[in-house]
Amino acid sequence: MLNTPPNPQHYSPEHEQFRKTVREFVAREITPFINAWDEAEEFPHALYRQAAEIGLLGIGYPDEYGGTPADGFYSIIVSEELARAGSGGLMASLLSHSISVPPILHVGSTELKARVLPAVLAGEKIAALAITEPSGGSDVAGLKTTALRDGEHYVVNGEKTFITSGIRADYFTVAVRTNPADKSASGVSLLLIERDTPGFTRTPLKKMGWWCSDTAHLHFDHCRVPVANLIGEENQGFRAIMLNFNSERLGLAAQAYGLAKVCFEDALAWARERKTFGAPLVERQVIRHKLVDMAMKLEATRATLEDLTYRVEHNLGAPNLLVAQTSMLKNFATQTMQFCADQAVQILGGMGYIRESRVERIYREVKVLMIGGGAEEIMKDLAAKQMKL
Repeated sequence: MLNTPPNPQHYSPEHEQFRKTVREFVAREITPFINAWDEAEEFPHALYRQAAEIGLLGIGYPDEYGGTPADGFYSIIVSEELARAGSGGLMASLLSHSISVPPILHVGSTELKARVLPAVLAGEKIAALAITEPSGGSDVAGLKTTALRDGEHYVVNGEKTFITSGIRADYFTVAVRTNPADKSASGVSLLLIERDTPGFTRTPLKKMGWWCSDTAHLHFDHCRVPVANLIGEENQGFRAIMLNFNSERLGLAAQAYGLAKVCFEDALAWARERKTFGAPLVERQVIRHKLVDMAMKLEATRATLEDLTYRVEHNLGAPNLLVAQTSMLKNFATQTMQFCADQAVQILGGMGYIRESRVERIYREVKVLMIGGGAEEIMKDLAAKQMKL
């Protein structure tokens, strides 16, 4: 098993105590039930409040809103420990606020922050991010959903799709075009739209993986949204979206690493226990080589993830290069997850193909992480542009 000791430069005793708390929470409140939740394609709303009670939802947010100021290494710990349940879908929905709330925190009005953040961080309300449209995802500047000013309201028309927590969320951070005449990024804004807004409907989507995470298609039909729900300045939403993407991609890399590590651990445990022709699988050179290849990729991913997190935390490096490195890390980590999931299923053989196996579920969930938050091809192109290649 990988037993790389925590780097004291990155992880303090406080970090490790928090890790212990989250690990116990996962073992007690999630792991015993995750298979049933996945089959039911949902998990209890109460889990949000339970997660909030141990400080999991508020990590990295200010005290005044019920959060706990913390560095990026706490977020890595959250991803690693939640991954032990072997469900990316649960991670995606339980932490959907981590991609929807930051724009409110960073550019939202004082009133909007006070109204939304405490309830979300306490697990009382659920937040979702709505950027992707049927016509495209990564091309944010080309979005078509409109929000036209009419007195003290915006009238919103359009669609969003593949939205995590799209059915159960109470608050939606929605990218809209507030200047229809401007087809560029400069005509984009962010609005907070609430679930009970007249004209706002949601349709659930069926998926290959992430079964217990509800994913939805959203439709806005002349929805009247108060101007007070504007997040930041009108026509200035694109920059907030891009900054949000950077932190989201770093988070996705951490999730991919955590899930890949689970695959390695399950494959190693099976190889030590399973016997073929009188000897444990791990004594077969071909199996040992598979495990070493997995460990090699995991170590490289971990080192890169921690190094980049440190540099982001301390503003070390040109902003464009940090964007490029985040894009490359997102690809590298998800490729590591893909490799480890594939090898784990192969090592477990028939058991790796049986539902309720962690590696079977993770194998089905690989592709969503390679697409969501920016597909591999988009990440490569973005990195190239930021590096001025």
